[in-house]
Amino acid sequence: MCSTTAPRPTLTSAITSASPTSSSPASTTSPAARFTRPCSTTSERENTWARLLADQSKADVVITEIGGTTGDIEGLPFLEAIREFALEAGHGNVVFMHVTYVPFIKAAGELKTKPTQQSVAKLREIGIAPHILIARCERPLDKELRQKISLFCNVPYEAVIEEKDVDHSIYEVPLMLQRDRLDDLVCRLLHLDTPTANMAHWQEIIRKLIAPQHRVRIGVVGKYIELQDAYKSVYEAVIHGGVANDCGVEIVKVDAEDIEREGPEKILKGLGGILVPGGFGERGIEGKIMAAKYARENKLPYLGLCLGMQIATIEFARNVLKLDKAHSTEFDPDTPHPVIALLDEQRKITKKGGTMRLGAQPCQLVMGSMAAKLYGAFVVNERHRHRYEFNNAYRDKFEKADFVFSGTSPDGKLVEVIELPNHPFFIASQFHPEFRSKPHQPHPLFRGFIAAAHAHIHHRPL
Repeated sequence: MCSTTAPRPTLTSAITSASPTSSSPASTTSPAARFTRPCSTTSERENTWARLLADQSKADVVITEIGGTTGDIEGLPFLEAIREFALEAGHGNVVFMHVTYVPFIKAAGELKTKPTQQSVAKLREIGIAPHILIARCERPLDKELRQKISLFCNVPYEAVIEEKDVDHSIYEVPLMLQRDRLDDLVCRLLHLDTPTANMAHWQEIIRKLIAPQHRVRIGVVGKYIELQDAYKSVYEAVIHGGVANDCGVEIVKVDAEDIEREGPEKILKGLGGILVPGGFGERGIEGKIMAAKYARENKLPYLGLCLGMQIATIEFARNVLKLDKAHSTEFDPDTPHPVIALLDEQRKITKKGGTMRLGAQPCQLVMGSMAAKLYGAFVVNERHRHRYEFNNAYRDKFEKADFVFSGTSPDGKLVEVIELPNHPFFIASQFHPEFRSKPHQPHPLFRGFIAAAHAHIHHRPL
């Protein structure tokens, strides 16, 4: 619903009671239990989808988040959708929560509430009256400012919630909001009978982030390194893996083109592990292949995600199987050894979007493999967003060289996970595990990767 890293002055959330007639507790641990988050489309779909989602998920509360700037033409259909939904759901079954920026003007030496007043006024023109205001700010809101916002935005004083920039991590925000009793307020507005929230587990997560017992450095080798948010979900999943191991993670952002120019030894030496994330396009590919080779030859923990799996495959084909100029047809359509290529049925599709494999799909893991041990399961569902696949024409060659296909589609035709058995940790997936990682539920692959990275540097397991 909100952010502590950059101002989002006009994000609006509709929190809807999915079971308005029920007065049973939402959870024994948290008043915001079993929340689930859809995306809005059109007003008609929004109304239907929210109810369908509530029925299927059995959630007590459905949260719909709408980003962007209030009043922009792009967002109007979505705001209209939640306005209509609130009317249909009835009073007491919907809460509008508005995140607004309260800037500190250095020259004046004070916080200004005009942007908040204007965005609320615009919402009211549309027909939405916020019940709660979340005030993003750099300095604390004093009593006078809260009273001013309350008066001119027509919300109760207690519904003006401060969300000041936090010191260490965005994951501190839930505790901050709880201190302002936001959870109690929402439950009261939705007439939910809930016990006091137990945030002890979340407090322990924050402790591990601020004062971890261990430390490790992880190199993320990509080509969009200069863009802070390009690999945001990957960085967060790495941090989650650190939380699972009570290990602080220093993420070293490595430009793949720097490796091409200076060589992997100079740049990657001293790291606990190497991660190659997803991506498109030819730039930086050779640097990533060099990084994968360095990790394989030096027994350095390696985790490849999507393109990172294809990189590991190409490197192995070139340097172990001695398949000269082996490559992906994405980068070299004329390669003599297309170990990564489009499937035959994909080649008939002319529109690029139609050739992509998208969304959650099942993956069957090989019994006894490292992947299966990390997951503790043999069938998992993971999210995909890629176009090219491992070329099964080369499968026998790879298997004979101890290149293990430890995860495949249920029919065995599509390679999902690869690993090297004679390596401390060398795993790569065609899917995107980072999309399913959470601070309180770190993804198994990231959890195992951080543990292996720590063991590599400190020569002892966690």
